[in-house]
Amino acid sequence: MSRQIAVYHQEWTVRVQEAFPHLSKPQAHVLALFSLGMVFARSCAVSAVAAFLAVALARQRNTVRQQLREWGWEAEAKAGEQRREIVVEDCFVPLLCWIISRWQGTQLALVLDATTLGDRFAVLAISVVYRGCAIPVAWTILQAGTKHAWRREWLRMLRLLQPAVPAGWTVLVLADRGLYARWLFGRIVRLGWHPFLRINNRGTFRPKEKAHFFPLLTFVPTTDTSWCGEGTAFKTAQVQLSCTLLARWDEGHTDPWLILTDLSPQSCDPCWYGLRMGIERGFKLTKRGGWQWQATRMTNPERAARLWVVVVVAVATLWLVSVGGEAEASAPESAFVPLDASLPTQTRQRRATRLRPVAIFHQGLIRLILAMLDHAPLPFGHFLPEPWPSAPPLPTAFLPKEGAAS
Repeated sequence: MSRQIAVYHQEWTVRVQEAFPHLSKPQAHVLALFSLGMVFARSCAVSAVAAFLAVALARQRNTVRQQLREWGWEAEAKAGEQRREIVVEDCFVPLLCWIISRWQGTQLALVLDATTLGDRFAVLAISVVYRGCAIPVAWTILQAGTKHAWRREWLRMLRLLQPAVPAGWTVLVLADRGLYARWLFGRIVRLGWHPFLRINNRGTFRPKEKAHFFPLLTFVPTTDTSWCGEGTAFKTAQVQLSCTLLARWDEGHTDPWLILTDLSPQSCDPCWYGLRMGIERGFKLTKRGGWQWQATRMTNPERAARLWVVVVVAVATLWLVSVGGEAEASAPESAFVPLDASLPTQTRQRRATRLRPVAIFHQGLIRLILAMLDHAPLPFGHFLPEPWPSAPPLPTAFLPKEGAAS
């Protein structure tokens, strides 16, 4: 095993250097070593990764541990006169370019969302969703429990990512109700991308052909109804927005989906919002479902942000998801679990195209371990996305007469 891990480290270091040309050779060397070790250790904990690498490469455990720890430190904390620290923002564009270079097609969905790590960190992440999973490509880690407006962080991360996307690509940017803001909608449009932002049901909307505003629930008064059209969202002048409203309420769901976008009603589908669910799986992978980040003892947000280059994104998740996703794309239809026929038709078709018996993250891990046991070349896959979700149309709700408008 020692020899095979060493071979994989050499091959992986070459890939990391190609993907992150701004990193020094020592930085790329440790990044490849760290990410390779955490894949086999199934943990992002420095002690666990160092324990595996020390045995696999016949090295001193404390030496490996110190090498991994220093990778995420600031320059002044490292020994030596020419030590450099990782600039987190410099990794965002290379990460997204790495994905795009192996992406089939020109449609990309990005999700904005936040998660926490106990009472220590709040993580703001922008992720690429892929086959029911998510790969973070930009993030900011803040101290949890402190009052801090997130506007600057979201705008900065979106701006930094924009150069990585080729001209002519269709980029959908999704966010849940808690993140909706007019400034966010405007920034996404100015970048040449398409917002797909869910809003609460307490607002109002004025269709293009109407003179008055209607409560949002007027457009989907009951389950199994839908509505879409252009107009103006919200009565208050300071927050008004010219946009398209997509409203859909499927049976079996507590609340309707009310989505604002700049796309025309004819060129989009409210079911695309289902892509956002991949971020939940992505966050789960950073913790108990994958890298065990909940066990970290780190307390410094800046060091934690540098560690995310290795832990959640840079190599580990991207690597396994690309390998597992390519394997899933080549699997026969019989390998997938049929959706429960007892569920309502619209619910079954909106929630996913198919149910996965094994997540692509774990499929990638299995193939990497088998390759090592067989002394096969280092596996690395392409990104072969599924078609964006869709569902049969629902009856359109009839709006009340103008006199009944709010």
